[in-house]
Amino acid sequence: YDSAGTVEFVAGQDKSFYFLEMNTRLQVEHPVTELITGIDLVEQMIRVADGEKLPFGQKDIKLDGWSVESRVYAEDPYRGFLPSTGRLKRFQAPAEGSQDGVTVRVDTGVEDGGEISIYYDPMIAKLVTHAPTRIEAIEAMGKALDAFYVDGIQHNIPFVSALMEHPRWRSGELSTGFIAEEYPDGFAARDVDVETGRVLAAVAATIDHIHNERRRLMDQQIAAGEIKFAKRRVVKFESMQTPVSVSGEMPDFTVAFLENDGQGIELHSHWVPGMPVWSGTVDGDAVNVQVRPILNGFHLSYRGVATKVYVYTEYEAKLAALMPYKEPPDTSKFLLCPMPGLVVSINVEEGQEVKAGEILAVVEAMKMENVLRAERDGTVSQINVKAGDSLAVDAVIMEFA
Repeated sequence: YDSAGTVEFVAGQDKSFYFLEMNTRLQVEHPVTELITGIDLVEQMIRVADGEKLPFGQKDIKLDGWSVESRVYAEDPYRGFLPSTGRLKRFQAPAEGSQDGVTVRVDTGVEDGGEISIYYDPMIAKLVTHAPTRIEAIEAMGKALDAFYVDGIQHNIPFVSALMEHPRWRSGELSTGFIAEEYPDGFAARDVDVETGRVLAAVAATIDHIHNERRRLMDQQIAAGEIKFAKRRVVKFESMQTPVSVSGEMPDFTVAFLENDGQGIELHSHWVPGMPVWSGTVDGDAVNVQVRPILNGFHLSYRGVATKVYVYTEYEAKLAALMPYKEPPDTSKFLLCPMPGLVVSINVEEGQEVKAGEILAVVEAMKMENVLRAERDGTVSQINVKAGDSLAVDAVIMEFA
């Protein structure tokens, strides 16, 4: 497409991309069209259905800027985009509105406590951004996705967020084979680069610092009017481990990286414990980080990176290094349900020998039938479910000898 074209991007359940130059007559997603034309298409459809005529012609349509749409789906990108059902324990969409030429729009019909069932389409929301240029629209989308918090089910936000950082997507070198070409072995979260690692380490250290202050206030651990605790911490995630120190007080903090000549990062945020998203600035740049507490740290999601970040005292870090690695359980002799769903059929019997590729069972979820096949030759030793049963993810459907 040429520089005058405007592209729509949709990542959805069918694992495909659709691209639309809005200077053609084709239209797929009305929010994108509405933002670049300023025309409320739904309003116009209602008026036409009521017998009115369109108050404008094709020559009157003017295109303004670029728009990007991400469909937020209840599906697990780490399991081949299989549907995910359950109750929305927490749902917090990014703030809508326009500022400095950038618009954020959220179309949704769900809220906290809502249920995503196995019977309906898995779309949770449409997140749309609009800006003067394509890159600005993509940057706005990345920040909005970081501020989109969904808990209780699996969702495709990590996948779409990672796409916003993908060089090929940002450059526009795209095709409908993008996912198969870039993720041939399945989707995995983006690796932590140096700059992203510094942001995550600084945010995690600041959150831990705020928690420490609050705990000591609640326990009345105050001496001479001052809250005292060690300000030096060791932040560890993936292959990175770095000692830091935290100084300052709400809302301004400085995190110094002690192995890097004490080079510091300035953070500004009014985040308090309980908020699902850390929002503020890091060295003056606006940043949103999804925060989920875990033992000795936090699970943080930012710019397509989703990782556990541990924050230790220096002594805890020494002990943590001595902890043995726990091997994951061997599930090779089990057929596990890959998603919550309804058993349509069991296609084998106990004692039956099966060959690799043979159909074992069919499970239905969100208007799709999923055929489960044998990964290797074997013998069915036990069947634990029957047709009509409703299963949770990883439920054991059958066992093999």
